[in-house]
Amino acid sequence: MFSPEYRGEKNFKQEYNKHGDIEITVDGYKFIPDLQFMNDHAVCRYCGQIYMWDYD
Repeated sequence: MFSPEYRGEKNFKQEYNKHGDIEITVDGYKFIPDLQFMNDHAVCRYCGQIYMWDYD
């Protein structure tokens, strides 16, 4: 899930807020994925892992 160049702690958490939106927390930074994030990434519907699209 993390790029090999990523130097952080790699602490990842995914949860839903009271509005039903996905909140992703990476090393203490919490965000709600927006359209740009969803266009650049794919989330596995079975395991919840986030993948980045590879464009050739």
